[in-house]
Amino acid sequence: MLPAFRRGHCTPRDYLERCIATIQAREPQVRAFSTLALDRARAAADAATERYRRGQPLSPVDGCPIGIKDIMDTADMPTQMGSPAFAGWQPRYDAACVQALRGGGSVLPGKTVTTAFACGMSNETTNPHDPRRTPGGSSSGSAAAVGAGMLPAALGTQTQGSLLRPASFCGIVGYKPTWGTLSMQGVHPISATHDHLGVLASSLEDCWRIASHLAAAQGYPARPPLQRASAALPRARAPKRLLWLRTEAWANEVDAATDAAFGALIARFAAAGVEVVDASTDTAAAALEASLAPGFAERCLGITAYEMRWPYRQYVERHGELIEKRVHDRMAQAFAMTPRDYAERLAGREAMQRRVGMLMRGCDGIVTLSASGPAPIGLSATGSRSFLVWATFLGLPAFSLPLMAVDGLPVGLQLIGRHSRDGDLCARARWMMQFASPMRAPLTPARQQHEPLPGTVPRKH
Repeated sequence: MLPAFRRGHCTPRDYLERCIATIQAREPQVRAFSTLALDRARAAADAATERYRRGQPLSPVDGCPIGIKDIMDTADMPTQMGSPAFAGWQPRYDAACVQALRGGGSVLPGKTVTTAFACGMSNETTNPHDPRRTPGGSSSGSAAAVGAGMLPAALGTQTQGSLLRPASFCGIVGYKPTWGTLSMQGVHPISATHDHLGVLASSLEDCWRIASHLAAAQGYPARPPLQRASAALPRARAPKRLLWLRTEAWANEVDAATDAAFGALIARFAAAGVEVVDASTDTAAAALEASLAPGFAERCLGITAYEMRWPYRQYVERHGELIEKRVHDRMAQAFAMTPRDYAERLAGREAMQRRVGMLMRGCDGIVTLSASGPAPIGLSATGSRSFLVWATFLGLPAFSLPLMAVDGLPVGLQLIGRHSRDGDLCARARWMMQFASPMRAPLTPARQQHEPLPGTVPRKH
């Protein structure tokens, strides 16, 4: 969109009005927002329009409408955490990521729905491709708003599968940087050693541009992947060697149509000269799958439960049944663990990080599914995290790319890279997006008018 702003083909205010028109058309069914602040968004878009008129945009994200997940503090909108315990709660200051976006001139139309504390079971948001289906969680509203064409991009978080799974279900691009790359200051915590801030967008370019801006502007010691990154996409580079990771979830959760779609995509990569190996043909792949044997997810959950002692113990004690049973269960697990149990789990993860790093040295990335298949019918749960939890556990960078369709619904390819090599991974993701036509679900008239360019009203819980 920025080239169009610079050339004067479209202004930030014009673009925002297209977003608002789509929000008005689709929000009653999709229910992606917990709060809308359209008057303030219009004022911000007008200010950005004037800066472009003068040829003085503030940053690569100036004038870009971006949704904010409702676990991120905003000084001018409620931050309700998806929980009745925080209904109407108003922070006094912005989270670091929100401050960085405002400082760069971004337009913030509203807060997007999250499951409770980003670890709850479900919420009211529906899938933009089929309202009977979940959009995934916990970054439900962020993904649905982008997938419905209401916004070009939104912020999300991932502690297990909360960003890439909804990206897969909603047919958009998701980017989870290497752990610690983007500041979580002012974002409600789950697990200090698992929480990732990331971006959901209609294009790879927007994902990279926004993440790069956040790293540069967040006032936080960013890790190397984005610290010196340009907002421009890395040059597309074809991978030479990819490792196809299945794990037991492939046999237990993946249906025949999803398996066939993924296999066809891999065959296309192989026909283009990419070597794709798996556990049946490569010792490193076999060793990696063996490392992710049953019990892996439980080790991850043990660490997150222990790290949830603050502040969730207070929530359970003060709010009782307003807090989901899942959180009560996590607290029981946390207080059954000793400091030694926690230290042993952390040491096990560090050993696995070293082992996986060695196994990945001979490849340009790992490919697997971003979700077990298309979004399941029903809103009572947000889908399986089986294909996502291990890369989050190890803090590795990953993209979900909308490159497959199964029964007319999107399914993402997950591309996982080496620790702190996000730029290299993005270069491979760009090649894949150019080589394999992204999945495009049939567009509604409302969404057709909002294809991405080359007063506060809190919702009651």
